[in-house]
Amino acid sequence: MRFYILDTGYLKTDKNNVVANSTMCTRKHPQVQHTFYQLPVMCILIEHENGYILYDTGSNMHSMNGYWPESLQDSYELHQTVEQNIEVQLAMCGVRAEQIHTVILSHMHFDHTGNIRLFQDADIYVPKDDFVTAQTTVRLCADPDTYCGYCKNDMDVVVRQYHLVDEDFEIIPGVEAINLPGHTPGLLGLVIHTEKEGTFIFPMDAVYTNEIYGPPAKASGLLFDRTQYFKSIERVRMLQKKYNAAVIPAHDWDLFQTLKKAPQFYE
Repeated sequence: MRFYILDTGYLKTDKNNVVANSTMCTRKHPQVQHTFYQLPVMCILIEHENGYILYDTGSNMHSMNGYWPESLQDSYELHQTVEQNIEVQLAMCGVRAEQIHTVILSHMHFDHTGNIRLFQDADIYVPKDDFVTAQTTVRLCADPDTYCGYCKNDMDVVVRQYHLVDEDFEIIPGVEAINLPGHTPGLLGLVIHTEKEGTFIFPMDAVYTNEIYGPPAKASGLLFDRTQYFKSIERVRMLQKKYNAAVIPAHDWDLFQTLKKAPQFYE
């Protein structure tokens, strides 16, 4: 078994969307300068003896041309080259989208479901509570400004089968999906045990960055349940200690620069 880290570009956003209360703009201090973060958007491709598994689908290169609602485009500016298109990233690994029959979505936010249309013939595993929240949210109101990180265009995609997950499970030997709710009502992290390079934990948006991870842990700018969020971070910390694992936060720019990206791989 081996896995590849796919680079699907980065989002530019205000730090307050990443670390809660990073800057405070008040009537007394209305001129506070905004700090902007660059958030890499990654997917994980797992190659094993029976095929391929894709963890998250990254960002859609057409997102800034109306695919995302205006509120998302205003808050998150997507930067993506042609080479960072997910189909090109997969091709670097010698894989076509139609060869992937299993997809795991960490959660249903726009930068994790952006290329779901390419995998309509796949079995897609999603955290149950977040799937229900996402689908409900985009259908209760016609105003996309109320969707809180969900993109209706992604929710409208019909796939072969959604599998709603509410417990930890082993996908294949050496790869486990773990529940890390808090950032959203449900969130699936991934633990990958490799033969040569040890254990890797991908908590996705349960841990945005190493600054968020701490210790001490910090609140992110977008939280569904604060108590669950901090419990999930401590669960990641416990698993890191248990497996002597490398924790790879979802959107840490500095760390991302040090990782091997496709076509390089971990095994």
